[in-house]
Amino acid sequence: MSLQVEKSEHNMAKLTIEVSAEELEKAIEAAYQKNKNKISLPGFRKGKAPRKMLEKMYGKEIFYDDAANDLIPDAYEKAYDECGEQIVSSPKFDLVQLEAGKPFIFTAEVALKPPVTLGQYKGVKVDKVDTEASEEEITAEIDREREKNSRTVEVTDRAVKDGDIATIDFEGFLNGEAFEGGKGSDYPLTIGSHAFIPGFEEALVGVQIGQETDVNVTFPEDYQAEELAGKAVVFKCTVRKLQEKQLPELDEDFVSEVSEESDTVEEYREEIRKKLNDRKLKEAKNIKEDAVMDVIIEQAQMDIPQAMIETQQRQMVQDYAQRLQAQGLTMEQYMQFTGTTREMLMNQMKPQVMRRIQSRLVLEAVAAAENIEVTDEEIREELEAMGKAYQMEPEEVEKILGKDGRSQVKEDICVRKAADFVVENAEEV
Repeated sequence: MSLQVEKSEHNMAKLTIEVSAEELEKAIEAAYQKNKNKISLPGFRKGKAPRKMLEKMYGKEIFYDDAANDLIPDAYEKAYDECGEQIVSSPKFDLVQLEAGKPFIFTAEVALKPPVTLGQYKGVKVDKVDTEASEEEITAEIDREREKNSRTVEVTDRAVKDGDIATIDFEGFLNGEAFEGGKGSDYPLTIGSHAFIPGFEEALVGVQIGQETDVNVTFPEDYQAEELAGKAVVFKCTVRKLQEKQLPELDEDFVSEVSEESDTVEEYREEIRKKLNDRKLKEAKNIKEDAVMDVIIEQAQMDIPQAMIETQQRQMVQDYAQRLQAQGLTMEQYMQFTGTTREMLMNQMKPQVMRRIQSRLVLEAVAAAENIEVTDEEIREELEAMGKAYQMEPEEVEKILGKDGRSQVKEDICVRKAADFVVENAEEV
């Protein structure tokens, strides 16, 4: 195999990869052996027709595609290792020459890791974040705990109000005709939850139990069902049952039920204050890091190839699909339910992908500029943490990761240390 690397603008490169004629011949013969039992030729039993006869009858190119598909992955992998470049995208292949008796030549267009010119990354000024919980925040947190410990009771002597759970029957009509998917019975709807389209829940406030009412609403322009998007419809609704949540009194009995540390309401407020302060301290670190990274990214210079972005987008969509699958939902089902497409998901994820790429690149540049190193002990600690997560010994984790995986772990630790470095060297104003 021979390789030529031709770099172009925007950190793109074209690898021209040449495989010997002998290797191509072996691949064509392998393709013939794999497919001969599937091809019929008059005068021969299936699988017994000579290769030359098949090529004469169906064209000498009959086995070219399979041969190329067999050769390209291994040849590209070797080229990837030999080229000495940091490739950061999936390859885009193009055939140049595919003919028996001649070398097989193809190209792979790839994106290369872009160089980064850092601006200021030490002494970056960011706004100081308040880490002290206010009395209002403490009260709100306690109210959320009371909400979690509330009980639901049936109401019979009043109309619907915000926060109630109204059990309703409903049917939707467009231009006087009932539309598909617009009907439900004994549906428990929490008023104010915004579970239904805008205006629906608000229209039920004030409706009496057993009363039928018309709810006039307009579907959003971007609604997933095109036949309803932007259309004004009428839902005929009947409130069958009404329930409300009753929150427990904030007293010592409540405190004893929800806390193992406090006995009085005053002690409980201080417990909540400490919990919120700890939480806000952690959040402040993340907020500070994001603010520091905003400045460093803005002042850095880098030309990120589009192919690199698209590769990361596809990977993020794939990761999302795996998370959906863990929840028992396929990507196709999700797109059907939400009215989205794979392209729409890719576009939605682009800002997050850009931020991820930019952050990684500048932090790698900071690590290089500051000669940040990773010790074997730090790698060992990371492998131990991974082992605990997967209930494995560190040696097993390292064996599964292999040499490339271990290098990736080392790079990730280095990037984290660079992030800690820029945050520690930032100034809060």
